[in-house]
Amino acid sequence: MKVLHSNFKLNGESFSSAEALKEVANHLVEKGNNDEPAIGKFILEWLDKNDYIAVKTSGSTGIPKTITLKKEHVFNSAQATINYFDLKENTKALLCLSSEYIAGKMMLVRAITAGWDLHIAAAEKKPLESLESNFDFTAMVPYQVFHSLTDLHKVKKLIIGGGAVSSTLEQQLQQVSTKVFATYGMTETISHIAVRPINGAEKSGIFSSLPGVIFSQDQNNCLQIHAPEVSEEIVATNDVVALISPTSFKFLGRIDNVVNTGGVKVHPETVEEKLSHHIAGTFFIGSEKDDALGEKVILIIESEEMQSLENYSELFKTLSAYEKPKKIYTVPQFIYTETGKVKRAEVLKKLFNK
Repeated sequence: MKVLHSNFKLNGESFSSAEALKEVANHLVEKGNNDEPAIGKFILEWLDKNDYIAVKTSGSTGIPKTITLKKEHVFNSAQATINYFDLKENTKALLCLSSEYIAGKMMLVRAITAGWDLHIAAAEKKPLESLESNFDFTAMVPYQVFHSLTDLHKVKKLIIGGGAVSSTLEQQLQQVSTKVFATYGMTETISHIAVRPINGAEKSGIFSSLPGVIFSQDQNNCLQIHAPEVSEEIVATNDVVALISPTSFKFLGRIDNVVNTGGVKVHPETVEEKLSHHIAGTFFIGSEKDDALGEKVILIIESEEMQSLENYSELFKTLSAYEKPKKIYTVPQFIYTETGKVKRAEVLKKLFNK
């Protein structure tokens, strides 16, 4: 396992040894701005004598926690991405995600071990806006991509993670020259283990596994991930999928979000995809108790203005009878994780505890 490639550059600076890189990392920790202290801390952690790293989970589906990952597995994950996207040494890449979490850490590991020319930008909504350089590769969350559409020509290959890519954003990405890919993964799988091309001739609604990764399902049709190169145990998820083959699947939604209405299971994510073309701003599909149906589907919109069902009557005609929201709630400000995901359960709890 090669911890440091001799060609690695950080903001244009080369390093003659691991000790030279540690000096720069210590400087970032002590005097860095924005995400630079976190970058410095992780570089020092990657270069230390321990055989593991510590990583925080995002907390989108529960309480955030810290887990440990073997450096050998982290290296294997980095190599899988490098090989899959053909990102050889001297690749010019941009880091614009927080290095507090796995996605940002993995950009650093890929760069350090493959000998990339890595540049740092603040993990903000428009990371490309003030940059004049072009890049071979970067990773963003959907929120950043949405606000960077006019600047994506500066990037050859882009991977999107950390949340679902809406139908509207996917449509907009058909117009860019950048090769764009949605990714599927989590902290426990050391970032992505499956990829879906969003635009170009290979565009697909199906996620395909990276080499060495096999999929199966449990009794609830939730995805199980067999990835011995990055995890010694089978990773069980709460993601309901349509399994196409042992190496491909279509994402349907999270089992803990499923609404059982009148005996029919409705996946909120599927309904959200249908509505995303027509509703501006942030929203999600949830449920509340109903005497007749058990649970009824509701629409929650982040807005200061009240909304009525009548305003959406035409739009809801595109939905099945069970998918149609029976009520609309507006919330001035949703609750988000540090990585920008909506905390659905907490929003609903706050809404109904009023």
